[in-house]
Amino acid sequence: MEKLIITAAICGAEVTREHNPNLPLTAEELARAAKEAEEAGASIIHLHVRDESGEPTQDQETFARAIKAMEREGVTAIIQPSTGGAAGMSWQERIQPVYLEPEMATLDCGTTNFGEEIFVNDLPLMRNFVREMNKYGVMPELECFEIGHIYNALKLCREELITGHLHFDLVLGVPGAMPGSFRNLLAMVDNLPEGATWTVAGIGPHELPLACHALVMGGHIRVGFEDNIFYRKGELAESNAQLVARIVRLADEVNREVASPDEAREILGLA
Repeated sequence: MEKLIITAAICGAEVTREHNPNLPLTAEELARAAKEAEEAGASIIHLHVRDESGEPTQDQETFARAIKAMEREGVTAIIQPSTGGAAGMSWQERIQPVYLEPEMATLDCGTTNFGEEIFVNDLPLMRNFVREMNKYGVMPELECFEIGHIYNALKLCREELITGHLHFDLVLGVPGAMPGSFRNLLAMVDNLPEGATWTVAGIGPHELPLACHALVMGGHIRVGFEDNIFYRKGELAESNAQLVARIVRLADEVNREVASPDEAREILGLA
């Protein structure tokens, strides 16, 4: 079985300190959280940023400050900016971190209900994102909230806009989207093309059960405050690193080695 890639989604766009006071927000806090998560076993840092008032932003300079702070902190993990931003943002606003030429960035592969909002990702928008990612040499992580999103991504492959290794992030448990059950995870994985790799991101209480299934299925795992602020029911997580460390312990119990950042690059075709 492939070594396990652990992604730490350290901040997100929706979580606030009212939800969990340990949430990192400033560039320096994000850098420390990223370093701690990497030391705990994460090889990808999924990155959102906030403005001075704590609101989600896709501002290129704000991303640049956070990434530079991570470099100063000695982070060697793959830094993967989000191009999802927040519901209602234009694609031109959302694409900004790609212009910093990160190794990877997320590509949302379909429109979905997101709580009481609609998160719009139609095919013309997706093509705009992919063309910009290709221009700057950025590998897309294919974010899929429904089975149909997988086929949107494969359509762009047939159009030769997406080339090279395919890595999917299967996001389950978002209110309004595909529920976070083991049966739904199996269905998503069964629809992936041969040779693709995948990560599961279970939202809220689905994070740990789906992570356990991914461990033995050969998939990869995303944890972190973006998806889940609790360590266990009623107990807030102390840090992103705490959530990562639990996955490392579980991986050890099933004899699955955890990938270093450079080993993750090899698995994903980024080396």
